Amino acid sequence: MTPGSRPGLFITLEGGEGSGKSTQARALVARLRAEGHIACPTEEPMGTPLGRAVKGLFERQARSEEVIVSDWAELFLFESARAQHVRDVIRPALERGDIVACDRFADSTTAYQGYGRGLDLQEVETCNSIATGGLLPDLTLLLDVDPRAGLRRARDATESGEQLRKPSDSIGEETLDFHQRVRAGFLAIAKEAPARFVIVDASQPVADVEAIAYEAVSGLLVRSTPL
Repeated sequence: MTPGSRPGLFITLEGGEGSGKSTQARALVARLRAEGHIACPTEEPMGTPLGRAVKGLFERQARSEEVIVSDWAELFLFESARAQHVRDVIRPALERGDIVACDRFADSTTAYQGYGRGLDLQEVETCNSIATGGLLPDLTLLLDVDPRAGLRRARDATESGEQLRKPSDSIGEETLDFHQRVRAGFLAIAKEAPARFVIVDASQPVADVEAIAYEAVSGLLVRSTPL
């Protein structure tokens, strides 16, 4: 199977901390299923056992000064998890004809490790291409929110117990300046690929964001339906 020949559809949700990606991914899958579609929800890096182990490493790094992961090591850990994710979860679902809704994908690596960490963008893109085998989403929903508001949302959700299953990691605890660079990175990536991206103002009420996101997905479904 090569990109472009697959029967399924690949949708990714991207955005910074507190943008509501996970909430919107769940809502999208539920709505697709309610309308009779076969939808496969997944997320990075947690979509495979290897990815969950990688996530656990970053959670330990946030809690202990004894665990130090360099910027390039961080990149390669995420790419390793992604390669496994594509092979074991995403491509098989697409080959079955499913609609895959993925919470984060390669654009997150470009935004966080490229723009956020300052790693060479071309080298990051090369690593992404190797890990994904050239697989690109059919549609990317970029949930855009000011980092100040997003970090406040993420903190409030954690304190209220809504994210107890997702402990804080070393990336989520970065500085505001880091998260501002990440947001700028996402917007730059979207500007370079306008046909793939739909930018959604994630500061709106959750129901409004859900409606806008599903409208974009509905358009993709219409365009991809054989005549």
